[in-house]
Formats: sequence, C-alpha cells, structure tokens
Amino acid sequence: MKNNSPLSKRAARHEVSYRPLMPEDMPFLRRLYRSTREAELARVPWSETEKQSFSDMQFNAQHAHYQEHYPDAVWLVIEQSGKAIGRLYLERWSSEHRIIDIALMPEMRGAGIGRAVLEDLIEEAAENGKAVGIHVEKMNPAMSLYRRLGFETVEDKGVYDLLKWQPAS
Repeated sequence: MKNNSPLSKRAARHEVSYRPLMPEDMPFLRRLYRSTREAELARVPWSETEKQSFSDMQFNAQHAHYQEHYPDAVWLVIEQSGKAIGRLYLERWSSEHRIIDIALMPEMRGAGIGRAVLEDLIEEAAENGKAVGIHVEKMNPAMSLYRRLGFETVEDKGVYDLLKWQPAS
C-alpha cells in the first residue's frame, strides 16, 4: 500500500490511482456531491441557484460530519490518467474496513471502475481477516453491485442499510 491507499490491482487496469485529498479539490468534490443528488433535486421546484445553495449546504454538513466522526480516515481522490473522477473515504478499524464514502462522476459510472475499486478493497480486507462495511441508501443504483459482490444488510438504518462483506471463516 502506498500513501495509505488501498490496493489497486483491479483498479489499475482502468488506469485508476488514488491520491490524498487536498484543499484545492473542494470545487471538484462539490460537483461530485451534487452529481449524486441530481435525481433528488430534479423533483423539487427550486431555481438552479436554490438547488446549488442546498447542495453546497448539504456537502458542507456531510464533509464536516465525516471529518469529525472519522478522524483516522484516509481521504482520497480517485483519478484516472491523472484526472479526478471520484472520491474514496476509508477508515481501517481493527475488525473492519469502513467505506465512509465512495462516489464517481456520472460519466465514469457503469464502466467497471467502482466494481474494481470495491474488489480491491475486499481483497485488502480479506488478506487482513477483516470485514468491509458501508452505509448505502436503499434506493442507490449501486445497491445491486454491492449485493453481487457479497455484501449483506446487517442493519436497517431507515433510509440507509448498513452493508457488510465478511471474509470466509
């Protein structure tokens, strides 16, 4: 592992690499966050200014929450051929690797990159005898990917499910 980044055997096949988050990444991260909320924002009768203001407020709250509650996390920008395409926030606990957040820009979704990143994370955890956990919105289109990779719901959190992948005993 370089720079606390996850293994990247499968992700590297997609020319994917990781680098630590830097302050100058904030505009990209705001756009990425907004992209994950577009379907929801499409249903509200707000102006574009109101939608952007709401998205920025939600991003700020989420970012502050993550920083406060996961002080030992690794905050990574996912890049493809040197271009930022996503984010991966990961905390390695003694019994579990918790994916705090993983997201890709819309044009990068569905190309196998997310699957490759997740498979690398699963491999790293398995090599250390650890589970992989993540909170996923019940209506998230990626839910089917998590299920195919062997994640199971271990707790219903209302809008979210806590999913876990467990290594073979």
